[in-house]
Amino acid sequence: MTEFNEEPPTDCSAGPKGDNLYNWISIIMGPSGSPYEGGVFFLDITFPSDYPFKPPKVVFKTRIYHCNVDLNGNISLDILKDSWSPALTISKVLLAIRSIFTNPDPYNPLTPGVAHLYVENRAKHDEIAAEWTRRFASSLSLANFREREGWRPT
Repeated sequence: MTEFNEEPPTDCSAGPKGDNLYNWISIIMGPSGSPYEGGVFFLDITFPSDYPFKPPKVVFKTRIYHCNVDLNGNISLDILKDSWSPALTISKVLLAIRSIFTNPDPYNPLTPGVAHLYVENRAKHDEIAAEWTRRFASSLSLANFREREGWRPT
């Protein structure tokens, strides 16, 4: 967990939630050129007691219109399940999550309707994703979240 400060990923921030080193909060900024641009996305990270031998549980707390994220914020990402390796760091996990913003996998969806729209009508998909980003992931969300959670990134 300490490697995060040594190699923080671009447009990502993370740190412990209070004094509990097993529960973190992360922020990922929506990548420019994507329908998520300008968005501030919050995630909860829970490290199991046998980390790094088991993957952390990562859940979006910010609503996002994405085929690989369900309405509960669960993420369909192989490295968080069967392809986990103790060699993976939290920085690499956040980079992989950030990559699904621009490279979703509509053929392995958690939200089939969103995946279908992505494949059949990309412009409409991107329009809806951008609208959700404006509604649920505006930069005002960051200030409100920090105030509510009392969180300061490391």
